[in-house]
Amino acid sequence: MSKLSLLLILILSIFLPLQAQAKDTIETVVVTATRTEQTLSNIAASLSSISKTELEQISATHITEALARVPGVWISRGNGQEHLTAIRSPVLTGAGSCGAFMVAEDGVPVRATGFCNVNQLFDLNTEQAHHIEVLRGPGTIMHGSDALHGVINVISQPAMADHQLLTIETGANDYYRMKFSQSDNAAQHGYRLNVNSTHDGGYKDDAGFDQQKMSLRHEYHGAGLDINTLLSVSNLNQETAGYVNGKNAYKDSERQRENPDPEAYRDSHSIRLQSTITKALRDGGSLVITPYARYTEMQFLMHFLPKKPLEDNGQKSIGVQTSYEHQASYGLTLRQGFDAEMTDSYLKQSQQGGSPPFPAGRQYDYEVEALMLAAFISADYRIQPSTTLSFGGRYEFLEYDYDNQMIAGNTLEDGSTCDNCRYTRPEDSKDSFGNISLNASLNHQFSEQINSYLRFAHGFRAPQATEMYRLQNGQMQADLDSEAINSIEWGLRGRYQSLEYSLIGFYSKKSNVIFQSSERLNLDNGKTEHKGVEYDLSWSLADHWDLSASGSFSRHQYTRDVSLFGSAEAINLNGNDIDTAPRRISTVQLGWQPSENSRAELEWVSIGKYYTDIDNLHSYEGHNLYHLRVRQQLSSNLSIGLRINNLTDKKYADRADYSSFTGDRYFIGKPRSYYADISIQF
Repeated sequence: MSKLSLLLILILSIFLPLQAQAKDTIETVVVTATRTEQTLSNIAASLSSISKTELEQISATHITEALARVPGVWISRGNGQEHLTAIRSPVLTGAGSCGAFMVAEDGVPVRATGFCNVNQLFDLNTEQAHHIEVLRGPGTIMHGSDALHGVINVISQPAMADHQLLTIETGANDYYRMKFSQSDNAAQHGYRLNVNSTHDGGYKDDAGFDQQKMSLRHEYHGAGLDINTLLSVSNLNQETAGYVNGKNAYKDSERQRENPDPEAYRDSHSIRLQSTITKALRDGGSLVITPYARYTEMQFLMHFLPKKPLEDNGQKSIGVQTSYEHQASYGLTLRQGFDAEMTDSYLKQSQQGGSPPFPAGRQYDYEVEALMLAAFISADYRIQPSTTLSFGGRYEFLEYDYDNQMIAGNTLEDGSTCDNCRYTRPEDSKDSFGNISLNASLNHQFSEQINSYLRFAHGFRAPQATEMYRLQNGQMQADLDSEAINSIEWGLRGRYQSLEYSLIGFYSKKSNVIFQSSERLNLDNGKTEHKGVEYDLSWSLADHWDLSASGSFSRHQYTRDVSLFGSAEAINLNGNDIDTAPRRISTVQLGWQPSENSRAELEWVSIGKYYTDIDNLHSYEGHNLYHLRVRQQLSSNLSIGLRINNLTDKKYADRADYSSFTGDRYFIGKPRSYYADISIQF
C-alpha cells in the first residue's frame, strides 16, 4: 500500500499539469552542522528542519508526533513521555543505546558525554521551540561521541517586540495543557520567557503524568558582539504503565487499558544554563564560545526488569564549546576549536523484597567522575564557484574515574554469597578512550534550483558509563572499546516550479557493536550494516492545496556471528535483520488552505513490519495511522485548533518487543483521540 502511494505521488508530480505558480522559496537556514548559520544548500549532509509553523500545526502531545515527518527517523513511543530513538538505524535498546544519538538544545547536548538517557528528549521544551533540526548519519566534527547515527537539535525561540501569547488545550483522557510566552526587546537587549504545564490523566489504568517546562532566553546584540543566554528547566512526575504481554495483545479490545505495573513511576528533573558568545573579529572571522552547566536527577521503577528494582541517578556537569571560523586565502574557509567537559555522577539500584538471582537490598551504588577533551579542525575549499570540497577531523579523549560504593562482585549487599545473582559490581577503576572522527564531502551546485553532494564520514561512540560499570552475570570487568561507523551517502536536493525534493542514498558499516540479547546479556564485538534510500517531497498542488511526503526504504542487518559473555558458542546472526528495524517508514501530509487564516491537514503515518527479536523468529506486522489537524485564525489576536489522532481508530502497538522472560509484549497505542486548543495573543 505505501509503495503504491509513493509511486502515485511520483507519477502525479511528473504528469499532472503544474498549474500552481512557482513560489518564492526562502532558503532554509540551519546551524547544527557547523555551529554557525548556513543555508541548507551549502551543507553536505542529510539535514532536515521542522519549522515553527509546522510545530504549531502539529501541537504534539509526544515528540514522536513532531519528528514523524523527518525521513529515516522513528521515535518509538513508550508510555507517557517515554520513548526510544531511531535515526537511520533500528530502534536501539540497552544501557548505551542512547549514545548513538546526540540530543541538543541550541547546539549543547542535554546530557554529558557518556551519560545519556534513552528518554532525554522529554527534557527539552519542544512544545515551544522555534524549530527542530535533525542531522541523519554520523555527526560532523563538531559533535564527536554520542552522535553515531545522528543529531536532534532543538532551537529555542528568539526574542521579539511586545509579545504575549496564552494557549489553553484539552483532550482525551483528562489531557490539559497550558502554554504561555512573553517576549520583548529594546535597544541592544531582548528576552523571551516560555513556560508550559501539562496534565495527562493517562489512557492506561493507573497511569498519567504531570510535566512542567520553562525556557528563559536573554539576548544582547552589540557592535560585533552577540550573547544569547538560555536557562532551561523541566520537571516530570509520571505514573508509568508497563508492557502488556501476550501474542497480539494490542488487538484485544478488553486489554487496551491494561496496566500490569500500576506501581511503576518516573520522576525526572533537569536544569541547564548556557551562553553562546559570538564575536566578530577584525580579520573577518568569528569566534564562538559557549560555556554551559547542567544538573539532572531521575528516579524510576524499572518495571521492565524482573522484580522491578528502583534506579536513582544524577549528573552534574560543566563544559565549554569553542569554534573559530575565518576566511583564508585562495577560497579556503577554516574552522577550528576545542571542547571540554567535566562530569560528576552517581547511580544507585535497589529492590524491596526478592531472592537470588534478584536479591533484595542495594544492587548497585557507584559514582563516576568523567573528563572529556576534544579538538577539531575543518576546511572548506571552493574548487570553483559552484563546487566546494570539505574535509576535517576531531580527536576526543574521555576518561572515567569509577568509585564503587559497595562490596565488589555479585554478592548480597552485606557481602554474603549469592548464588547466580544477576547483578555484578566491578572493582574501582580508571578507564579512558581516545577516538578520531573524520569527515570529507564534495558539494556541487548545478544551478540555483539543484545541488548534489557526496559525503564520507567516520564516527564513533565511547562506551557509556552504565555499559562499563553496571555489569551482570559474574562479569567483573567490561573489556569494551568504542563503537565505530564508516558511512558514505549521496544526496540530491532541488526544486522545480512548485515542487521541492530531496533524495538521499546511504550505506554504512559499524564495528565493535555493543548490544543486548533478548535475555539481556551483553553481546560484544558485533558488526552491523545499514543501507537505504530517503526521500522528502513538498509540492504546491494548486492555489489552496499542498502535498508533502517523506520516508525511507532501508535495511539494517547483523554481519557477524557473536558469542555470549563466557560462552565459546557463537550465535548465528549473520544476515539477520536487527530487531525493531522496519524496512519502510513513510509519512504523507495533504494540506488545504482556503484562506490565509485557515488550514487543514490530513496526515498518514506508516510503519512497516519488523522483527522483535535478534533471531528473527518473532515480528510485528506494522501499522498505518491517520491524523487530522485543523487551525483557524478568528482574529488578529485569537485562533483555535482541533486535532483528531488515529482518525480510523486503528488497533496498533506503539512498540512491539519480545522477551525470553515474558514472550511477545507491547506498548499499546491510543485509540481515536480528540484535542482542541485556543490561543490568545495580548
